[in-house]
Amino acid sequence: MKKIIVLSLGGSLIIPDRVDVRFLELFKKVILKNTKKYKFVVVCGGGKIARTYIEGLKDQPLKKKKYLQSLLGISTTRTNARFMTYFFGKDANQGIPHEMKQVRNLLAKHDIVFCGALRYETKQTSDSTAAKLARLFNCDFINLTNVKGLYDKNPKNNLSAKFIPEISHKEFLKMANKLSFHPGQHFVLDQTAAKIIHKYNIRTFIIGEDMKNLDKILNNKHFVGTIIN
Repeated sequence: MKKIIVLSLGGSLIIPDRVDVRFLELFKKVILKNTKKYKFVVVCGGGKIARTYIEGLKDQPLKKKKYLQSLLGISTTRTNARFMTYFFGKDANQGIPHEMKQVRNLLAKHDIVFCGALRYETKQTSDSTAAKLARLFNCDFINLTNVKGLYDKNPKNNLSAKFIPEISHKEFLKMANKLSFHPGQHFVLDQTAAKIIHKYNIRTFIIGEDMKNLDKILNNKHFVGTIIN
């Protein structure tokens, strides 16, 4: 039987400003190359588009505003997932799965399954969906983001940020919990995902845009990125 890998594909990689076709072609090449020994569940994030929608409701006097912002984020992740099925040349008329059972059923038939966030849960992003799926399938979790791995501070804003190549689940959870959750937040993994990988001891990799590193992880070679274990 093929080993299952759960990947979280950041929305910022799919469509930073416009669709990053060059990156996605490289991603596609690595995934298809490795389907001989793996099945992949790819959980798509919402990225900049989701945050733009969420920001649009920021100053509106709406009841359940955070809930509505979260729904916008979920919808965007599912749109990104549908786009990815088309990009890979798959027929998406079955729809994008909204439940884990649907993901499992599709994975029984296909080597690659795309989804966005599943059901609404408080204080969760698509990262949590990916962590839950990694728990369901008892497999490794690879998070693809727009920085090369984990840093002690946001490297986009801090030139002094230090790269962290390896960290324990416990220490990573401490880092995540220092931040307060908000819909559309921008951290390598959300707090709920950090709790899940800690509780169930899920080996987790965080890597950036260089798809050579994804291929290296899948083939047990040295890579540039962060491992949480």
